[in-house]
Amino acid sequence: MAERWTAQWKELYEEVVTSGLCTGCSGCVVACPHDVLGYNDGDGVYKPFHLEEELGPENCIHGEKGCTSCTRACPRFRAWEPEIDSFLFGRTRHPDEMAGISKDIILARASEEMVHKMGQDGGLVSAILIWCLEKGYIDAALVSYLEGDKSTWKAVPGVARTRDEVLAAAGSRYTYSATPMAYGDAVAGGAEKIALVGMSCESSVPPVMAVRKAGKVARRFALNIGLLCSKTFDDAIFPELFEAKYGLKKQDMVKMNIKGVFQIWMRNGDYHEVPLKECHAWTRDGCKLCPDFAAEHADISTGGIGAFNDWTLTIVRTDIGREIIMKMLEDGSIYGRPGDDDPGAIALLRKLSIVSRRRWPEWHSIQDPKVGVPPPKPKAKKAAGAGAQPVAK
Repeated sequence: MAERWTAQWKELYEEVVTSGLCTGCSGCVVACPHDVLGYNDGDGVYKPFHLEEELGPENCIHGEKGCTSCTRACPRFRAWEPEIDSFLFGRTRHPDEMAGISKDIILARASEEMVHKMGQDGGLVSAILIWCLEKGYIDAALVSYLEGDKSTWKAVPGVARTRDEVLAAAGSRYTYSATPMAYGDAVAGGAEKIALVGMSCESSVPPVMAVRKAGKVARRFALNIGLLCSKTFDDAIFPELFEAKYGLKKQDMVKMNIKGVFQIWMRNGDYHEVPLKECHAWTRDGCKLCPDFAAEHADISTGGIGAFNDWTLTIVRTDIGREIIMKMLEDGSIYGRPGDDDPGAIALLRKLSIVSRRRWPEWHSIQDPKVGVPPPKPKAKKAAGAGAQPVAK
């Protein structure tokens, strides 16, 4: 007999929100049936907080009465990885499956030139959303937009219901947007079949809600697209690094990407590269212990890694993911090629997945994310006298 689930906000606050495990995915906020959880996305916080004052910030009167929705919806609470794996795939991850369980790994890109051009790394995600809207698989998608006139480069959650709205959300930004927070707006607009496009941590929200029966939210998620993600940065990186050191004002930026370096394109046509090592100090706190680079619980995981900048590395994980990709290939909506065409991308996927899995803390009682992770290679010691200047004799 399964043990009765009793964990509530009090346990979530202690074990996740204040322990460093909270990624800021907002799953708990979206699932809360009493609307007593808020979300702080200012000043680099990106965390949920309790709105009621009766029991203070660390406890909840509804939780004391038996409400457990927030812990059920958290993809970092207790045995999240094996629970979701078993629910989605009927088994847990094998030790060598560093990037999670999958059916296929291919390279894909949008076939329509406008979508290909406006999207990032092949425009695949935009193509999938447009196709699924047109074919009736979904009637809305939770995506991220740039707020206002886009000059602030602040990413905010939003809803795309049309082709134009999908294309308006195209492109990458490397600051965080709690995309699931747009769920309420989608439902208010009448959406019944919703796609989520989220970072790796966010893409674990729909299945963890489903397997733990966190209310009615999960039933509306019809498609889950995950974005490969090693980290995101705090908004402060714009004034404190890009502008302060390089004179690059965010209102003059038109595009950015990460390909071994932080790439920035400016309105006047200039192009700049910032070493990633310089960006690490602005890593968002919620990313520092996250073990999931590969969006391992999405239906389709996508990322722009490898040798081909205009193709998307595409990891097909579930039956619905395979059905959509196969139909799009068949009707020419996307182009595809074997993942083996870019062995470097496959190797990098594994390498970056291992790097992320090593972040999972040793102090946690559940160590599934680290199963099979090889120990880091010892750093080579410099030979005696290495680096010393030769002495004239």
